Amino acid sequence: MSILRLYVRVLALLAPERRLAIALTLANLALAGVYFVEPVLFGRVVDALAATPAGDAPRLIALWALVGFGGVVAAVWASLHADRLAHRRRLAAIAAFFEHAAALPLAFHGEYHTGRLARIMNNGVGNLFNLWLSFFREHLTTLLAILVMVPVALSMNWKLALLMIALMLVFAISNAVTVRRTHAAQGEVEELHHEIATRAGDVFGNVGVVQSFTRLRNETAALKAMMARVLAAQYPVLRGWAILSVLNRAASTLTIVAIFALGAALHARGEITVGGIVSFVGFAMMLIGRLEQFASFLSGLFFQTQSLRDFFAVLDARPSIVDAPAAAALPRVRGEVVFDRVSFGYDPVQPALHELSFRAAPGDTIALVGPTGAGKSTALSLLYRAYDPSGGTITIDGYDIRSVTLDSLRQNIGVVFQDPGMFYRSILDNLRVGKPDADLADIEKAVAAAEAAAFIARKPEGLETLVAERGRSLSGGERQRLAIARAMLKDAPILVLDEATSALDNATEARIQRALDALTRGRTTFVIAHRLSTVRNADLILVLDQGRLVEQGRFDELIRRGGLFAQLAEDGKFAPDAEEPVTAEAG
Repeated sequence: MSILRLYVRVLALLAPERRLAIALTLANLALAGVYFVEPVLFGRVVDALAATPAGDAPRLIALWALVGFGGVVAAVWASLHADRLAHRRRLAAIAAFFEHAAALPLAFHGEYHTGRLARIMNNGVGNLFNLWLSFFREHLTTLLAILVMVPVALSMNWKLALLMIALMLVFAISNAVTVRRTHAAQGEVEELHHEIATRAGDVFGNVGVVQSFTRLRNETAALKAMMARVLAAQYPVLRGWAILSVLNRAASTLTIVAIFALGAALHARGEITVGGIVSFVGFAMMLIGRLEQFASFLSGLFFQTQSLRDFFAVLDARPSIVDAPAAAALPRVRGEVVFDRVSFGYDPVQPALHELSFRAAPGDTIALVGPTGAGKSTALSLLYRAYDPSGGTITIDGYDIRSVTLDSLRQNIGVVFQDPGMFYRSILDNLRVGKPDADLADIEKAVAAAEAAAFIARKPEGLETLVAERGRSLSGGERQRLAIARAMLKDAPILVLDEATSALDNATEARIQRALDALTRGRTTFVIAHRLSTVRNADLILVLDQGRLVEQGRFDELIRRGGLFAQLAEDGKFAPDAEEPVTAEAG
């Protein structure tokens, strides 16, 4: 994307407020008119004062004052409304980026570290704000003034005007050459800044690991090495733009001298008055100022280009999981779930699931077991469309889940993840993720059922206690109990428990199992099982191995078969229950 196309796209984001943008453009046009009228009036005042008698001088001075006052009014109005417009659109850009990026699939977020994504948003939005503000405060007026100034100068004296046009060509060519020569290096600099943000985010997100393994010195050294690479890539870019600045200033100075010299020669031949020379010098000084402003704008835009491209690249990323054009809302379901020859692979070369087929009746509890990496979590993630299968269909109550809206599908499914996922908010806010309008009575009931009431009561501010980032201020068991309470509040007819009690000790799990039994009653429940009691009580056990369904049935039936499930039970792959140790008879 060229710089010009990028700038046009930046301005296109102002479309929701196009009327104000047009009004600001007209105000800038008026300012451009003031800028080129003032030198003309200045020259005429000089000629009027030199004439005998100086009759027109007072009128011209009054007109000059009126034009100047009008310019001040237009400038104040444009500045005030440009500020407000830029602030509003910045907030709108943040909202648009956040909403779009948060809806992108997990595969996208697997490629973008949160530190990198946050930097892209913050830098991109900041640069958009600066460009919008400077466009209406300076750049538009500059562009219009240049466009108006050149034909006016040509009409006054084409010989002197050619010197101004030559100066413009020098500015244009030198800036174009500098941009072309430094573009790739600046892209490398921006990528290195992203790497620094990613590295720092990694350290902050795993500060416990860094401290316990005494990695702080190593991580700091690595960060400083990355910074050295940034400077090594940045210095040549800065040198190129510094040389450009010197060349532009030299060209400007030579142009002023040339205008005076040529103007003196033309005046000696009677081709121009002293006032005309004054007007041209005023034009030239104004043009130089505007060209320098424009060069500064190009320089700023150049250094912002890569961050803006990264910003738009995220906005251009298309989510792979979207509502079908005629998607209908899924009503509250009974909970019949059917997988029909479902296949899926993160990597097409190595599919994670191979033609998985089974049926779960409404209210059934389905346990998924198998070795690590067998595809258990992957299969359940397809149910709530974290991904879409590459083959086969999944239906709920006969509805193909790809034919209904994502929101309505996910409203019917409650999920308790192995990593519960806590927000940097209060305990109350974390619970209300499950039901935003839940009242305190509902919350207290869910908290009590999830065996979380006691530990919340011990917190300094109870439900208003702030949870640290990713729940670090809570134990693993506390986080999972809050996640279970959150799922209880959602009250969905289908429940997915992705090793929901894996972080609980035996005593706590024994208490919470009663709550889970109450939660799953009447609901179709899918659970990645790690306890014998869960497996034994399941209506259907699915045994997966390397993405394939190798066995399915009830506990006793699978034990009698002596297949993989019986082997897993015999090898002690299931944790013992709190009240009941594993015995040979139990498998």
